This record gives sequence, C-alpha cells and structure tokens, in this order.
Amino acid sequence: MTELMTTTAPADPGPFARTLDELSQRARDEITYLGEDTPNWVPPRPGSDVDVLVVGGGQSGMAVAFLLRRAGIGRVRIVDAAPRGQEGVWLTTARMQTLRSTKTLPGPELGIAALSFRAWFETVHGRRAYALLERASRADWATYLAWYRHTLGIEVVNDTKVTAIRPGPSGLEVELLCDGRADICVARKIVLATGMGGAGRMFIPETISAGLDPSLYAHTDMAIDFAALRGKRIGVLGAASSAFDVAATALERGAARVDLFCRHDDLNRVTPIKGMSYAGVMDHYFDLPDARKWELMRHFYARAAGPIANTVRRATRQEDFHLHFGQGWQSLRQEGEEAVVTTDAGVDRFDFVIAGTGYRPELIARPELAALADRIALWSDRFSPPAGQEAPGLASYPYLGAGFEFQTRVPGSLPALGDIHCFNFGASMSHGRAVGEIASLRHGVPRLVRAIGRDLFLSDWPGHRERLLSYDSPDLTGEEYGRA
Repeated sequence: MTELMTTTAPADPGPFARTLDELSQRARDEITYLGEDTPNWVPPRPGSDVDVLVVGGGQSGMAVAFLLRRAGIGRVRIVDAAPRGQEGVWLTTARMQTLRSTKTLPGPELGIAALSFRAWFETVHGRRAYALLERASRADWATYLAWYRHTLGIEVVNDTKVTAIRPGPSGLEVELLCDGRADICVARKIVLATGMGGAGRMFIPETISAGLDPSLYAHTDMAIDFAALRGKRIGVLGAASSAFDVAATALERGAARVDLFCRHDDLNRVTPIKGMSYAGVMDHYFDLPDARKWELMRHFYARAAGPIANTVRRATRQEDFHLHFGQGWQSLRQEGEEAVVTTDAGVDRFDFVIAGTGYRPELIARPELAALADRIALWSDRFSPPAGQEAPGLASYPYLGAGFEFQTRVPGSLPALGDIHCFNFGASMSHGRAVGEIASLRHGVPRLVRAIGRDLFLSDWPGHRERLLSYDSPDLTGEEYGRA
C-alpha cells in the first residue's frame, strides 16, 4: 500500500498546510465553502442499481466520480479490474522515472487548489523542493493519487472486471466478474475510464506475433518479468518514450544488452500534438467541423509521438544500450529459443523482443463492448476524407457525441448506446488530446459530467416537474406582519 501520511513537516511548508492530514481537511473545507458537497438530486429509478457506473479507478475514474459528487449525482459506483492500489498504470506497466507532463499542468484537482499535486508535494517535501523540481516522479504521482483518493473518500470496487454490457428494460445491464464471482449491475449511465487501451488493443505487429512463441515477446503495456531477462539480449521495436523506458528498465534490471530500432533516420524531435495544450483548443476542439478535426489529427498522427529528453538520456547513458536508425523489422523467425530479426541493415539475434508500438482502436477487441461493437458509429461511418487524405487508423476511432457518448451506426437504432460514455484514448479523434491523460482532465471531465447530468435530468423530467411545481416551503410565517 502506498504511504499516505508524513510523520514530519518540511522545513519550508507550502501555503496550504504543514501535514497531509491538515491538507486533506483544507481540501474538504474548500469543497464545503464552495457549496459543492451537494446532496443527491437524482431520483431513484426502479430496477437500476446505480445512476453511473465508472469503469476504471485510476486518475480519470476518480476525477469523474469526484465531479459527479460535486454535481449532486450521488449513486455512483467505480469498479476496477486491478487489486487495490494498482489502479491505472503508475505502479504496474508505467516504467518512466518522471511523468512526461510538466509539473504545473492542472490535473484531477478540478479547481480545488488544496487537492493539487503542488499542494501535496509542498506539504510533503517543501516549497524549495517544488521550485527545484522539473517533473513529478512516477512514484510521487502514484502516492499523490493514493492521497487524493483517501482525502475524498473515493471507494473503488477492486478485482472486478466488466465482461459484457447489454441494454435492458431498466438501464444498461453490466456483467461483472468480481474476484471470480459473476454479478450483474444495472446502471443508467456508464463511463469507460479505461485508459490508453480502453477502445481497442495493444498493437503488436504481425511480424512479431506470427513469428514467435508468446514466451519470447511482450508489448510495453504488458507486465514483464525483468528478473527473467537478466543476462539476456533484448530487441525493442519502436522509438517513442515507452520504448526507451522499457529498454532502460531492462538494463537497470540486469539485461546484458538492449538494441532499440527506429525505422526513421532520426528520432521524432517534435511531437506536434503537444501543440494542443492551450485552453482554446482543449475546450473547443469538439466544436470544429469534422473536416478540420480530420486535418489536425492526420497531421498529428503522421508520425508517432517522440520521446522526451530525460527518457532518452536514461537509456543512452548505459553502455549496453544500442540505438539503430533507419532499421525497420522486415521479418522475424524463431530458431530454438532465439528471435532472429531481419532489418533493413542485416540480421540480429535476441533472447526476447519487446514491441513499443502503441495501440489501435478496435472496439470489438474489448470484451465489454464486443456485443455492441457493430452497432457503434465509427469515423468511417460519418466522414469521408478528400482523396489523398485517407487514414485508415483514424477512420476506426469511435465517432462520439458532445458528452463523449457513443453514437449508433444506424441513427436511432439503439438509443441505449448514448448512455455509454467513452472517456479514454478512443475519444481523442472526436474530442482532441488523448482523453484520460493528465492534460485532458481539467477540460474533459466537466464536459462529461455536464452531459451526464443533463441526460439524467431530462430523462426524469416528470418527477422534476412535480417537485418544482409542488414546492411550498414558506419564507414567512405571517407573524412578521401580524397575520400569524
């Protein structure tokens, strides 16, 4: 379990508190002072267990649940397939030493300053330490998120997988596997806060998957037994940050040699999508016509995101790291326990290979969506790019509404799809910058919560109408003016 409390205060504490207990109380007070510890206003619906089921208990899922509570939507449940404390990627498959985001980027605090990473960090380490900090360490970020959850009292039902979703008479019927036991939860709304692979799958080139036994390869998003790779020769395909992170981690854990292959003649020194970092585009990208969205995303994804400087240095400073440019993998075969790779420059032999090749949107690959995938609209169903501007990868993203909701491939054919909100990487084509990463929370979570609240309110309008028209709590007793 991640340690939440510090036993001593730093010599130069920040302006919020001297201890984390005090900071937690200040954060809760700020919410109260703003009047945002709002009672639930959504009337119960017979047959439903919850109003909103959030799938994923990482930073996105917690931020969504936090803002739903502040919006007065109280019957919310969060489920996560991971054990407690291992939600998200930070203590599992993330292998960077520091975050790729800048330390000043707003995150899940959503306007409550005492909940911010800076407030937490200065309380733990002091103001001077924050001033000297370049980027948050991965370990600190994980500990901060654990404190955030503790402070807000966010409950997550762990060890729970969503295996299927289907429309039912009282809402969306969600099949769950809870610590090995089957269960059903009926939800009026579902938020898929399921991260980078939440709308598809890890992409492993067929060159690797068809040429090798599964014991000889992995993807950077998989759990990897680095102890078993001690003394081994490892080949890494890909040149984004995750590829450099896994290469450095393998060497730090005792690998004999790591060769990383980039198919281009140089690393991608500029990651164009980082230009989508100012409030105007983060707030209003969705309002662009589809043709403008296509133009931007086609430009941004023409090349994979480049690695950040400290990640590259972490790998290149190690003597047994070797970087190869202009060497895509042409073919791969297995000989005994070796992977034999033919590149543009020759033949190499490895004991293990790792694909740092990202993700692909493919809804049918998600068990929870498999039964609905052929009913969900994709970009290919709604937009035809001009000749010469085709991009099959972009065309396979789901085509989402303003509240991140799925749309029906045949308009009006399955309205229940509009109650499933895709708040993960699959939303990036419709809503911009990778949804679910830190940069997206400040702008995306309020938009999502407003949409959910709107739908619930309008759906329950007869009850709200009666509540509003029957209001009769007097402000006066009559005694004030002699008519008691």
